[in-house]
Amino acid sequence: APSPTTAVPYTSVKCIDVRKNHHKTKWLLPWGHNHCEKLKDFDEAVSRQIEANDIVFAVHIPLPDKEMSPWFQFMLFIMQLDIAFKMDNDLKENAEITLDVSLAYRDDIFDDWEEIAHAIEIRKLKCTFGSPKTLESEGRHYDCDFLPFMEIGSVAHKYYLINIRLPVNERKGINVGIGEIKDIRLVGIHQNGGFTKVWFAMKTFLTPSILIIMVWYWRRITLMTRAPVLLEKVIFALGISMTFINFPVEWFSIGFDWTWMLLFGDIRQGIFYAMLLSFWIIFCGEHMMDQNERNRLSGYWKQVGPIAVGSFCLFIFDMCERGVQLKNPFYSIWTTEVGTELAMAFIIVAGICLCLYFLFLCFMVFQVFRNISGKQSSLPAMSKARRLHYEGLIFRFKFLMLITLACAAMTVIFFIVSQVTEGHWKWGDITIQVNSAFFTGIYGMWNLYVFALMFLYAPSHKNYGEDQSNGDLGVNSGEELQLTTTITHVDGPMEVYKLARKEAQE
Repeated sequence: APSPTTAVPYTSVKCIDVRKNHHKTKWLLPWGHNHCEKLKDFDEAVSRQIEANDIVFAVHIPLPDKEMSPWFQFMLFIMQLDIAFKMDNDLKENAEITLDVSLAYRDDIFDDWEEIAHAIEIRKLKCTFGSPKTLESEGRHYDCDFLPFMEIGSVAHKYYLINIRLPVNERKGINVGIGEIKDIRLVGIHQNGGFTKVWFAMKTFLTPSILIIMVWYWRRITLMTRAPVLLEKVIFALGISMTFINFPVEWFSIGFDWTWMLLFGDIRQGIFYAMLLSFWIIFCGEHMMDQNERNRLSGYWKQVGPIAVGSFCLFIFDMCERGVQLKNPFYSIWTTEVGTELAMAFIIVAGICLCLYFLFLCFMVFQVFRNISGKQSSLPAMSKARRLHYEGLIFRFKFLMLITLACAAMTVIFFIVSQVTEGHWKWGDITIQVNSAFFTGIYGMWNLYVFALMFLYAPSHKNYGEDQSNGDLGVNSGEELQLTTTITHVDGPMEVYKLARKEAQE
């Protein structure tokens, strides 16, 4: 697949709007049919006595002779201002720029523009000037940070138009002391159509795979004479959350203008993350063979509680950003000082919590391995059949624990890297290239992991014969309870046990 996203640079065109009333339904086009009257630069505007309030920065998306496609899935726009230094129009410290922005669409080049959104937004300028502020430095540009501009959760139309005004009101102090703005440039980021097709194909293929194994797994459990134990329920719940994230609802986004798809995708991913992290804790806890509080969810409230609280905080944070963007695509939590600090603090805290969680998980795994090593010393006293059976169980557990640790490490890395990748446009110069193999690889890994769990931990429903009782096999019930984890309290032996017994008889 191609890389997940493409960044396209756009330079706005300065249009003259000399009408007395600035009707927001009147759209100014940078080029093409019915294009606006353009200004080359602001010196021309001064010579023609055109006021700042009569200038509109127009951007047409996409570039000439191209069309947008629903396969692009979303559009994210970052703004960069070209501000020149002038002695009599210096950029104030902590300056704020007020933008009167409108967004419209059409599906044919001769159709009228239909408005999607209109808002008045304030952005804080963070600029530095490398040279001394003297007459010789006039005309040089400030080095300004990118500003978050707009995000839309669907690309349902072929053509989009952005009109930006910088209204000046000296009495109210609006757009005063922001320096001499030469140009407004935008960077448009959207998902690649080729990557989207590969992603959809993966989801479509994986959904029935997990569904089939889930049905098979639950049927195995219902065939048992006992009630399902906690770990079996948690594995099944993990399968449900995986199916929820797999279900290819995105196919509908090709035909419908569903702007809430980004938020819905975040919620689905959040539920799966929470379920996965909770499962790992319970999985280790249920294999602590000397632990008394087993097979009860209430015994894990200390570990699962913080995961639930963290997930809830992430949900609230997401609703504050993407939830509001459903109504106003120009909104961003990163625009205010408080919002930026909260967002940064949240990402840092989430990263630290994940690392601490991972360390705690490693500690639990170490304890489980130590317990198993202790129990292995009693294996030689057993008959060959029973010993082979337990060796099989211990090998299966150790194998799955190592895979679990690898998955946990990859998931933590993926979470941190994806946050940095998404955030570097908003809060820094760090650039990390994440290719499609990373996204599809992590996603495929989760599916394989859940599939393997249900396959390996589905209980056997075959019955013990009378000659296969504990007494005949030379192991007392105390040993049985000590060695058997919750998951192996089954009504019958595994296939490996039957084969081992056959060998012993021969």
